[in-house]
Amino acid sequence: MELVLLLFIFTLAAFLGFELIAKVPSQLHTPLMSGSNAISGITIVGAITATGMSDSMIAQCLGFVALVLATINVVGGYFVTDRMLAMFKKKEKAPK
Repeated sequence: MELVLLLFIFTLAAFLGFELIAKVPSQLHTPLMSGSNAISGITIVGAITATGMSDSMIAQCLGFVALVLATINVVGGYFVTDRMLAMFKKKEKAPK
């Protein structure tokens, strides 16, 4: 029963996250990405804690999957943010 509840919460969070991000205008994407990276950092700490405190093999596997996905989200978010911010830097003139 507990696993069903956890899967329901996960599915609901994924659906709500997708719906919210799809409605964000492009001008607000970079600031929200930075906030998302901070939240994913907290998710990493929570996943490590949950995985370490769990006795169940299923919970440990789900915690590990959460850890991997949150890490991919943080790293990918920083790359995307860096690339978007690079678009606003002044371009250097090429030497003649």
